[in-house]
Amino acid sequence: MGRIQLDKVNKVFGDVEVIPPLDLSIEDGEFVVFVGPSGCGKSTLLRMIAGLEDLSAGAIQIDDEDVTEVPPSKRGLAMVFQSYALYPHMTVRKNIAFPMRMAGIAQDVQDAKIDAAAKSLNLVDYLDRKPGQLSGGQRQRVAIGRAIVREPSAFLFDEPLSNLDAALRVGMRLEIMELHKKLATTMIYVTHDQVEAMTMADKIVVLQAGVIEQVGSPLDLYHAPRNKFVAGFIGSPKMNLIEGPEAAKHDATTIGIRPEHLSVSKTEGMWKGTVGVAEHLGSDTFIHVHNTGLMDMMTVRISGDIAASHGDDIYLTPDMERLHRFGADGLRIA
Repeated sequence: MGRIQLDKVNKVFGDVEVIPPLDLSIEDGEFVVFVGPSGCGKSTLLRMIAGLEDLSAGAIQIDDEDVTEVPPSKRGLAMVFQSYALYPHMTVRKNIAFPMRMAGIAQDVQDAKIDAAAKSLNLVDYLDRKPGQLSGGQRQRVAIGRAIVREPSAFLFDEPLSNLDAALRVGMRLEIMELHKKLATTMIYVTHDQVEAMTMADKIVVLQAGVIEQVGSPLDLYHAPRNKFVAGFIGSPKMNLIEGPEAAKHDATTIGIRPEHLSVSKTEGMWKGTVGVAEHLGSDTFIHVHNTGLMDMMTVRISGDIAASHGDDIYLTPDMERLHRFGADGLRIA
């Protein structure tokens, strides 16, 4: 079991309220991602769930038990940090065994759990090595293995992949997702990377300044962002947000169109602009368009390539069925 309930959870540092009172339900077995810009409170919220930060007000329940005053070691949670936090003088086997040894678990039980974790994480050949002899991705797997053997009710990941290069990040992301499917255990994952959030989560919690802006599945947030902040944060490249007379034509203060929902022509279209930088990614090309009179720069995402050079005139036409409208309050107009 791993159902977690936050009830009016609040955190104040001195005179600064970093987490205004918030409610959140995380169901057993869900993969939930906290995402938002730096300083939005996502790591603080995770540490409050773990018991590493005291609450200023409110309550936290795990499987219907109030754990607000329960110390971290008694909450049945396992946390995986960005820094790995491995003991450099211990072998992989001893690092994984450490929490079980502290708990006084019998050696034969320890051995069985270590072997099972090593097999699931492809660490069997590295059990007798020390952390300094491992790659970053291998060290992160050791940290996850140490968490697995505790058999927690939920795993808490605090930006665990941020120290890895791009290729390792993708590989470890897939491994964590596979692990979630195998274990069917609740996982809460903190990241500032919305691509990680979109690809990994069952449910995304978007935070800004400690406030939950929206909770929903990745596709819910992509297709129906609650407000301009979510619209501009979720999606890569981010949504084009247009204000002024063009938005007023659609009875809105702001209209939004995603780069992939714009078509491109060199001869005709709704909006005329000038080609700036084109980023060629192979299967996709991102074109940054200037001088449209709508916003400083618009981004277009097209499949493949386009015969357009810096400074060329170009015409853009939005898919009107994919146009998002926002009112003066910033909220999406249905």
